[in-house]
Amino acid sequence: MPPFVLTVLKIVLLLLLYFFIYRAVRTIAIDLSGRRGREGRKPREPKTKPIPRGGKGAPKRVVVLDDRGRKVGTHGLSGTLRIGRGTACEIRPDDTYLSQVHARISSRNGAWVVEDMGSTNGTYLNGRKVTVPTQVAAGDRVQVGKTTLEFRR
Repeated sequence: MPPFVLTVLKIVLLLLLYFFIYRAVRTIAIDLSGRRGREGRKPREPKTKPIPRGGKGAPKRVVVLDDRGRKVGTHGLSGTLRIGRGTACEIRPDDTYLSQVHARISSRNGAWVVEDMGSTNGTYLNGRKVTVPTQVAAGDRVQVGKTTLEFRR
């Protein structure tokens, strides 16, 4: 191979190496400064409306079940209930798979809706992932982490 081609390849390799080092240092600096963290951010409100569901009836309470199906608590549905590990949450199951503020149950237009608050592991209503605020009825089951929330009358 001609010496010119070898010199060009050496320069390209050095540039790639410096670019890699730059990106690694930049990522570490951003993580340490906290600019990438979501802790201080308010979750954005989706622009969609609740999805209407079948007429099973409006729930009055939510029963919290652990990963083995054991009842660990009951909460009446009133106002807004936040679910997660954070101290500001009204429902705080002992579940390491939950985000600080994982999901929210609130009343909208006379119906109860569940919405995911940007959690890492997602929120599932009757086995389907919740991507928009979705109306819940009595008998529905919401999975957050390893915890199940069962809506009852």
